[in-house]
Amino acid sequence: MRLGVLDVGSNTVHLLVVDAHPGACPLPAHSHKAELRLAQLLDDSGAIGADGVDRLIAVVREALQAAEDKGVEELLPFATSAVRDAGNADEVLARVREETGVGLQVLSGAEEARLTFLAARRWYGWSAGRLLVVDIGGGSLEIAYGMDEEPGTAVSLPLGAGRLTAGWLPADPPEADDVRALRRHVRTEIARTVGDFTRLGVPDHVVATSKTFKQLARLAGAARSTEGLYVQRELKRESLEAWVPRLAAMTAAERAELPGVSEARAGQLLAGALVAEGVMDLFGIERLEICPWALREGVILRRLDHMGEG
Repeated sequence: MRLGVLDVGSNTVHLLVVDAHPGACPLPAHSHKAELRLAQLLDDSGAIGADGVDRLIAVVREALQAAEDKGVEELLPFATSAVRDAGNADEVLARVREETGVGLQVLSGAEEARLTFLAARRWYGWSAGRLLVVDIGGGSLEIAYGMDEEPGTAVSLPLGAGRLTAGWLPADPPEADDVRALRRHVRTEIARTVGDFTRLGVPDHVVATSKTFKQLARLAGAARSTEGLYVQRELKRESLEAWVPRLAAMTAAERAELPGVSEARAGQLLAGALVAEGVMDLFGIERLEICPWALREGVILRRLDHMGEG
């Protein structure tokens, strides 16, 4: 059957269409993206403003049309931290449902972490052993660890690249004092969680998902996305540590000229790099592998599992 997953994230609204059935690998058939940056559209009270809600509704309508055009049989719509943390989340969800007919399921941070972990586990299989999965989104950072398809430990922290850029790095290029302050904040927040994971033992395999990690790996010399899903891509801590001060000295426009960095994400790449560096340093990770599958695939896999049970 043809499934569509509609991901209302902090940076983008992304429709992924796949051909899938229980027990088979989902095959991508179509991708439709719109930059929205909800994490940066919050007003002083932490609510999504009227213009932001109007834009969200328009983008959801476009995605619905794309899903219909591609023959999607079932749509799985969900929202993550930008909607979850908005002061007017209930109002936003009600307006989206009223004006588009789409009932967005708001995932908790723990659910995000668990579903992303499921996707990574299915991608690498049981041979990966104890798996540590890290994901940096626009609004939050998810970390999950475990032996099985459900992680034994999972946390979600408000350390998304878009959120941090809007709240901590107002200048372009950023002020050195602001970068230092953000670095301290990021490491303090991450350090509070490290003990929950290290007591479980050293992971056998460390992987990362998300656009932020993909771009950082590309800067460090990983293969282009055009070379396909099955090319192994990795990020070494020493390479990341060398790039952080360089990114801090650049404007967003200069970062957008770097290989693999999109103009839409260039402004928040430094914040994402500081989070990635903090995770790798505090968890003692020397290298990690980039996983092609993430939250959207996890949502699809969970749905297929439930279909198979029926």
